[in-house]
Amino acid sequence: MPSRTSDVLVIGGGIIGLVTAWRAAQRGLATAVVDPEPGGGAARVAAGMLAAVTELHHGEERLLALNLESARRYPDFAAELTELTGHDLGYRRCGTLAVALDSDDRAHLRELHALQRRSGLDSVWLSGRECRRLEPMLAPGVRGGLRVDGDHQIDPRRLASALVAACERAGVVFHRCWAERLDVAAGRAAGVTAADGTRLGAGRVVLAGGSLSGRLAGVPDDALPPVRPVKGQVLRLTVPRRYAPFLSRTVRAVVRGSQVYLVPRENGELVVGATSEELGWDTTVTAGGVYELLRDAHELVPGITELPLTETGAGLRPGSPDNAPLLGPSSLDGLLLATGHYRNGVLLTPVTGDVMAALLAGGELPDAARPFTPERFGAVPVEQPV
Repeated sequence: MPSRTSDVLVIGGGIIGLVTAWRAAQRGLATAVVDPEPGGGAARVAAGMLAAVTELHHGEERLLALNLESARRYPDFAAELTELTGHDLGYRRCGTLAVALDSDDRAHLRELHALQRRSGLDSVWLSGRECRRLEPMLAPGVRGGLRVDGDHQIDPRRLASALVAACERAGVVFHRCWAERLDVAAGRAAGVTAADGTRLGAGRVVLAGGSLSGRLAGVPDDALPPVRPVKGQVLRLTVPRRYAPFLSRTVRAVVRGSQVYLVPRENGELVVGATSEELGWDTTVTAGGVYELLRDAHELVPGITELPLTETGAGLRPGSPDNAPLLGPSSLDGLLLATGHYRNGVLLTPVTGDVMAALLAGGELPDAARPFTPERFGAVPVEQPV
């Protein structure tokens, strides 16, 4: 028999697992999280762009509605979390400027602008001169750009720390160990066996393990989420006071076919990212990855090479077959999924917490999440990268 029992057991203490646990505990459910390092995960590396508009891609229009709904909730979500914990989340309504460096990029941005307008989104086309007037550090060769004032940012590390504190205040129990295996009894998820052999029972289990979600032993094949790791390398630099203000908003571009973005924090940190590499579970920071990011960032903002490089890192985004999250009940009774958020995990934190709490409290799946139930993939086998 399990040694400890809770109403809800969340596997994974990243921001998605934490927000799910916090919101569930607020609904009066006895909630526990199993993770060796709560507050870790991909968010430790993420830049924290809340970019529902500039992250719009062709073929992902269905995901746009969920992204916009979560972005709409962010101001109140951030204010509630800050008031509760006293943590400054680094939430900024600074907007985004997406720019083009050559004629091909300019044509791509024009297409994106047209898609945004067809989708009812607010973005403004600027000439190269207008872009440089907004951000004087931009390269002289910038050919044009899109100004999106509705895209914001947050510091994911501060967000994760605040969510840990909010969980503790709400009475969430942390089991700081790995979940070794899902326990199934009478055809229903009944808890997990931890790495130390402890059995943790639960009325319902939420699998929110990020890129590791598809590797949990004991999950039946037809309930295993089709999630894969996508490596992203990120750099952090510091803007000395003599250079401030270096950038006033997030700046992004496509350089040689690769996305590059620069996210300025109010504390002087500048985040540069990110590579996108299908390399399995490798999290090595490579000389090539650092070089490519600095090279592309230098073409966008030449003055970046004068800044101190303070940190390099690599994380694993949880990718799904359609780049959208899996939210809701799995095919195994008692097992719910909150994973596969790919590049939108930070943006989708508020809506994910609300959706999962509504389900766990006995309600129905909210309309915004209905297109993202795990059943859309059927029984999709997960490829396990070496």
